[in-house]
Amino acid sequence: MENNNKKILEVKDLKIQIKMDEGLLTPVRGVNFSVYENETLGLVGESGCGKSLTCKAILGINGKKAHASGNIDYYKDGEVMNLLNLKADGEKIRSIRGKQISMVFQEPMTSFSPLFTIGSQMTETIRLHITKDKKEARDIAIDMMKKVGISNAEKRFTQYPHEFSGGMLQRALIATSLVCHPRLLIADEPTTALDVTIQAQILELMQQLQKDYGMGILYVTHDLGTVAKICDRVIVMYLGKIVEMASVKDLFHNPIHPYTRGLIGSVHKIGGKKERLYSIDGTVPLAMNLSDICGFEDRCTYKCDACKGCEPELTEVSEGHFVACYRGGEFANGGQKNV
Repeated sequence: MENNNKKILEVKDLKIQIKMDEGLLTPVRGVNFSVYENETLGLVGESGCGKSLTCKAILGINGKKAHASGNIDYYKDGEVMNLLNLKADGEKIRSIRGKQISMVFQEPMTSFSPLFTIGSQMTETIRLHITKDKKEARDIAIDMMKKVGISNAEKRFTQYPHEFSGGMLQRALIATSLVCHPRLLIADEPTTALDVTIQAQILELMQQLQKDYGMGILYVTHDLGTVAKICDRVIVMYLGKIVEMASVKDLFHNPIHPYTRGLIGSVHKIGGKKERLYSIDGTVPLAMNLSDICGFEDRCTYKCDACKGCEPELTEVSEGHFVACYRGGEFANGGQKNV
């Protein structure tokens, strides 16, 4: 499945390790993927599977205890920069954060400083990357606040974070992330705190900006319905690794990895039969001192003897469809797929 758009970002063998008293925690264990212009790449998986840490590693904001290795290559004007090597170059990384790569965080309550108005925090980004003129920066910020559904934006511009509701603060955070028209938007559960009407409005705005500016989007979510609606390709993560990657159509019509099938089977289908939803047995193990076997083996109903050997590699089983499962080829060719 060839993508003819320009590559924005390529993550190669990304590992994140955290030394703890109990041992070595490895929440991200060799992740590989690319994001292209005009593409929305979905990233799904249970809480704790390493999605947010992967996203924060792109911007180098995971903290000192989290040691990242591998490559995160950013492509711009024929130049390739490994973002993991830019931490020491504050000026260079600041020229990329916010302007070229921007992120919408999960927690709006902690993303804004309580000491400054929303407007001053939005215009700080604008004046750093777009214009030094205060009035022009104010006008740009207010215009984007209106686009994300913030009513009476002129007044809201002068208010402090504590004067905003959670949903309104989330919209302000999204406005701040989009205001510089980044080449890559990392959206980590961006509409969780919003009602369905505003969710649809925000998603429509993101898609319109993508169309206007060729923006790539890395969309992190638990909502498979949203993934089906807006994503072009989907990555499924489990225990710090990618277990399946495919076009959105292939993933939903032909899920192969047992974990992916379990996720899709656990979603209620409107108009479907009234029956008990599928649930995956067990819980996600802690990513600490892991043995070299399939991380899903304990919870899998299709495990075989090979699953107790080395952890399976991500393998292409059909064009553009990759699976990390010893039985992936069998399932792809019409084997047992019911959950």
